[in-house]
Amino acid sequence: MFSELLTTLINNTLSKGLWNFSAELCLSGTIVVMLLMRLLSADRLLPTFIVGLIGAAAAGGCSFAQFADLIAANDTVSYSFFGGMLRQDLFSVFFRIFLTLFLILTIALTVLTGIPDNEDAPDFYSLLFGATIGMMLMASANNLLMLFLGVEMASVPSYVMVGFLKGRKASSEASLKYVVYGAGAAGVMLYGISLVAGVLGTGDMAALAEQLRVVAHGTAGLDNPEVLTVALGVMLVMVGLAFKLSLVPFHFWCPDAFEGASAEVAGFLSVASKAGAFGLLVRFCVGLSGVPETADLMTAFGVGLGVIAIVTTTYGNLAAYTQKNLKRLLAYSTIAHAGYMLMAVAAMLVMLNSDQAAGLGKAINYSIGGLLYYLAVYMFMNLGAFAVIALVRNYTFNEDIDSFKGLISQSPALCITMLVCIFSLIGIPPFGGFFAKLMIFASVYQAAQIHWAMYVVLAAGAINTIFSLFYYVRILKAMFLEERPADVKPVPLPAMEGYYVVVLAVMVALLGFLPQLVNGLSSIANEAGHAVLLVIGG
Repeated sequence: MFSELLTTLINNTLSKGLWNFSAELCLSGTIVVMLLMRLLSADRLLPTFIVGLIGAAAAGGCSFAQFADLIAANDTVSYSFFGGMLRQDLFSVFFRIFLTLFLILTIALTVLTGIPDNEDAPDFYSLLFGATIGMMLMASANNLLMLFLGVEMASVPSYVMVGFLKGRKASSEASLKYVVYGAGAAGVMLYGISLVAGVLGTGDMAALAEQLRVVAHGTAGLDNPEVLTVALGVMLVMVGLAFKLSLVPFHFWCPDAFEGASAEVAGFLSVASKAGAFGLLVRFCVGLSGVPETADLMTAFGVGLGVIAIVTTTYGNLAAYTQKNLKRLLAYSTIAHAGYMLMAVAAMLVMLNSDQAAGLGKAINYSIGGLLYYLAVYMFMNLGAFAVIALVRNYTFNEDIDSFKGLISQSPALCITMLVCIFSLIGIPPFGGFFAKLMIFASVYQAAQIHWAMYVVLAAGAINTIFSLFYYVRILKAMFLEERPADVKPVPLPAMEGYYVVVLAVMVALLGFLPQLVNGLSSIANEAGHAVLLVIGG
């Protein structure tokens, strides 16, 4: 019996597991190579960032090959591997491509800005790659154990990267605060996982809803003690996910961590960490849905997420008004955008658990697709904003808004890039951020036909878009309309740095200006959204 089980495990691993896990294996192998280079002092002959770029490109190539295989299968493939721990489908492959592309862009930015230096590069890039692997695992997780491992593998390297600026008190304090909050959230989340798995008797996220129906005995109300225990466990798991997404009230670490960390690290965490966490949140919510007995409970959960989205978006936008440090301002902006993206998850839950769910397949796919499209645009526009901050910092040694006054007279490329990114962050047409928000709001409107509370979510999203206009415009006003102070150092822009920021700005613009690109990416995002629903026959 044992030999048959072992043979089956080996065959499954060799036939499916290794290929499905090839992107993560490429990144893991790159980490080993970089650490060996550090041990053998080979990094003096070959810069570490080149090894990192090769490894990230190899991982991206494997991800694209997997994407081509799944597209050829007409979007009907969704299966678990490695003993059911991970899931392979278009949804997980979308995130692998997303994260490897973002990893390459982040490495390129660090090379241009000089953070890290040559001595610390192997350590820094190893942490960066390790966090990326954790985020890939989060998006592919199919088991509650992998949920926890993915979150922690993404979090632990992030703690160190936030405090990577040696000799800076603010960086060390930010890292410590991040660690304390992260440890508390991890403990709460692990307790929640134990409650859910203990009551339901399984850690398979695709089977959670079916098991809940079994233990509920046909009455999935909170008056049932087993259902109440599972609901409590789900809420505790949400604490850990809300921490990763910096949702209110688990956002306190975010502004301090972003201000203390380098702009490069803050930019990485603002996008990649959100991507992995949202991928995991969607899988977790889908695993709990699709059973009629729990429909009312999960609809209430969706409305609750909508309320959290309102509070998060409103708080993030209002708190950004008084900020002078641009990294801290963008930290609150990140909190607000997490709220916008959470609206799509809330809409998905409301529609997925309604009586009309069978006829809302396209609308449900569209809600997840809107989230993925938002993340794709957010990658370029938020990284572009942080890149401008990092490049200006290298010359002025300052990250306050005053150092950006009159910058248009010295570095037009940086100012135009920031203009494009900010317009997209606000959601002004025809930039990519406008279409991303439009997709989110359209899905919320569709969900409002099911539950009236989603109209409130939609109205709050529209009002907050107007709120955000005012603090974003402060940055543009300083850059374009105010005079350059005499005591602020000039910001010349070398050619390579200019090319980098212009590429990011062009991508943000193209994701709005080119209908073919918008339609193509949104179509891929919708197909990925459909793939994650296959586990419940969506």
